[in-house]
Amino acid sequence: MTNDIMMFAFYIVVLLLLALPLGKYMAKVFSQEKTIFDFVLKPIEKVIYRITGVKETEEMNWKQYAVTLIIFNLFGMILVYLIQVWQDILPFNPEQLSGVDPWHLALNTAVSFMTNTNWQSYSPETTMSYFTQMTVLTVQNFLSAATGLTVAVALIRGLTRKDAKTIGNFWVDMVRSIMWVLLPLAIISSTILVEEGVLQNLSPYVTVQTLDGADQKLAMGPVASQEAIKMLGTNGGGFFNANSAHPFENPTPVSNFIEMLSIFLIPAGLVFTFGHMVGDKRQGYSIIASMILLFIIMLGTLYTSELNGNPILSSIGVSSPTSMEGKEVRFGIGGSALFATVTTAASCGAVNSMHDSFTPLGGLITMLQIKLGEVILGGVGAGFYGMMMFVIITVFIVGLMVGRTPEYLGKKIEAWETKMATIAILIPSVIILIGSGIASVIDQGTSALTNSGPHGLSEILYAFASAAGNNGSAFAGLSANTPFYNLMLAFNMVVGRFGVIIPTLAIAGSMAAKKISPPGPGTFPTTGWLFVVLLVGVVLIVGALTFLPVLSLGPIVEHLLMLKGTTF
Repeated sequence: MTNDIMMFAFYIVVLLLLALPLGKYMAKVFSQEKTIFDFVLKPIEKVIYRITGVKETEEMNWKQYAVTLIIFNLFGMILVYLIQVWQDILPFNPEQLSGVDPWHLALNTAVSFMTNTNWQSYSPETTMSYFTQMTVLTVQNFLSAATGLTVAVALIRGLTRKDAKTIGNFWVDMVRSIMWVLLPLAIISSTILVEEGVLQNLSPYVTVQTLDGADQKLAMGPVASQEAIKMLGTNGGGFFNANSAHPFENPTPVSNFIEMLSIFLIPAGLVFTFGHMVGDKRQGYSIIASMILLFIIMLGTLYTSELNGNPILSSIGVSSPTSMEGKEVRFGIGGSALFATVTTAASCGAVNSMHDSFTPLGGLITMLQIKLGEVILGGVGAGFYGMMMFVIITVFIVGLMVGRTPEYLGKKIEAWETKMATIAILIPSVIILIGSGIASVIDQGTSALTNSGPHGLSEILYAFASAAGNNGSAFAGLSANTPFYNLMLAFNMVVGRFGVIIPTLAIAGSMAAKKISPPGPGTFPTTGWLFVVLLVGVVLIVGALTFLPVLSLGPIVEHLLMLKGTTF
């Protein structure tokens, strides 16, 4: 236990030490200031604009920004779909895999990778060719992560500008997100992962003989390059079905630590970017403090539950109730619990253990973090702008308490911003609850369950939360590769992604047009511990009020029954 706690503390310290300089660097990138990579990347950037006809000096209002973003992502989704179904006639397919079928699986996967969800209703090593993995899934990991970054940066501009009608140029933000941020980090990360033993080749699958004399086919492929960006981009889709529990994706404790660090690195850095770009680092510090506090609460609860384990095991002769079921034995409870908390706090979805086999309380934490909007660091860009919706609501509540018009960064928070923030928070919650309700009462939903009772409900809840939250992890007891789930979850992914992005951009446009007023004696400070505690409270209360009833029917009642010795 002591070693685990030391690992948790070391992880947070290393994360913050790396995120601080990264945040400052990203502030320079998106403010068009000079960086160390400019001498290489600036000429390439200009060539890209010349070929594509992008006028980099022309900025967009929020509606133009949103429409451009949606159209770009729509074309990406169509391309992903077509390459999947035609992969049998495309190169780099040594196993001669057929085109992805049925159509609703290909559609679900295309939507999944377009929305940064990476939900996988298929086994990657037996479904996707090298060409599909490299040119579609890996590339889309860059594009979907960059989309989140562009929205976050546009929101920051909206908060900092005054009397402005524009919030930036989507194409410029997209290019700089990929070339200056994601690509350099992915090269560094993939190099480290290869050194640790993660596969990176184009070899045909290898047949080996097991110890008992049977033949076993081992999948090969360009794994490290996809692994790096799936973590850095908080995408999560694995090259193998076992994801980061597979030794070819995650072979050592060092690779495990690097992958966990990669998930949070850009989201944490972006909060410091916010502090630099608004000209007050303390604003960033208060947001990161709220996120870390929430993270520690969730990690502590999940780890304690898994450490205490399942008392029913003692009744059947297991000497220790400590729950290693579903955990990766190479990393232990600490390494598995930390990974599970990180990946569901971010909209990542990569796993090194099976959340379906966690204790009910441990499983509750993983799905609760997703249902809170994955604002505890969160996905690349998405975590930041998701938390800013809660910041706006918190400032609005404080304004009501003191009888003043709410203000944030010197700008009035009025009815429009409050409505948009409320919509952004409510949309994912609504579609999670409606989708889960439908699935739990019709045959198409319940027939896919492996487990009965409250755990079966938890499997359904997790699936719809994961889709709407653009996470992509799952309670694996749900057999989701059916027309009902493929289409319902695809719908949730789209609404969960763009139902938050559009209100966020609307807020950015509205805030950019406002004047900035100097703080007065009645201005509520948003840089101290009081604000941190209020923000954490709003996040938890909103989540509790929204999901407590359904969680009570699922993991909470399951945990209470487990303590009484009841099984299903």
